[in-house]
Amino acid sequence: MPELPDVEGFRQVLESCAKGRVVRRVEVRDAGVLHGVGVRGLRDALEGRRFGTTERHGKWLLARTGGPTLVLHFGMTGRLLCGRPDDAVEAHDRVLFTLSGNRQLRFRDQRKLQGLWLAHDDSDIDRLLRRQGPDAMAVDRGEFEAVLSSRRGHLKTALTDQSVLAGLGNLLADEILWRARLRPDRRARELTQDDRRRLYSEMRSTLRSAVTAGCVPPRDSWLTGHRDDPDPRCPRCGTGLRRSRMAGRGTVWCPRCQPDG
Repeated sequence: MPELPDVEGFRQVLESCAKGRVVRRVEVRDAGVLHGVGVRGLRDALEGRRFGTTERHGKWLLARTGGPTLVLHFGMTGRLLCGRPDDAVEAHDRVLFTLSGNRQLRFRDQRKLQGLWLAHDDSDIDRLLRRQGPDAMAVDRGEFEAVLSSRRGHLKTALTDQSVLAGLGNLLADEILWRARLRPDRRARELTQDDRRRLYSEMRSTLRSAVTAGCVPPRDSWLTGHRDDPDPRCPRCGTGLRRSRMAGRGTVWCPRCQPDG
């Protein structure tokens, strides 16, 4: 599932491929990815417009045009690609934006769990994002500590709740908690100030590295690099990793590095 680093990578694809270019043609090959707008409405709103600034909030991506704003969410399998209009079309290419300069931006998505919206003004954007917490890359430590200390549930559940903090998914949450030496089933409100500060620092460090990589990288020195091994071992201490499910999500942690309390 695309998480904050992946969506930041898609933002860079969008900016390098489309910024400053005119939308010559919008081809919707599957209207099932459109939300709150039809094929004709999307085409009429964007054709002839020029893509401008791009923004990301959590897992949401905004492409402004000086008029309507194209808003994208990638669900579990969505992605953005840049190519040329004569490139072969793939089966899961749902919407094609043919641009000036012989460029084509493609929204590709196998499972179609989210998709594209059209925001006509800032109030539309606010409505779409109203349930999102602060962006995990932009939140300052004070706000981070405040939102965590107000949560009654488990720490892993709080980190992956987009209304608490926008952008973290399953892989990032497990990686950050492992680095911070905190068990995923600790109660968020029970963390000490030192715990919260360490968690914030490790979140920032992990996100910086992952954004540079364009994903949550499966490096040997990362928990992510071993969670799917047949006999997964902690890359820090060699202890066998534990698996469980929290809020329906597969969760991996090290019982030695992330002890109780």
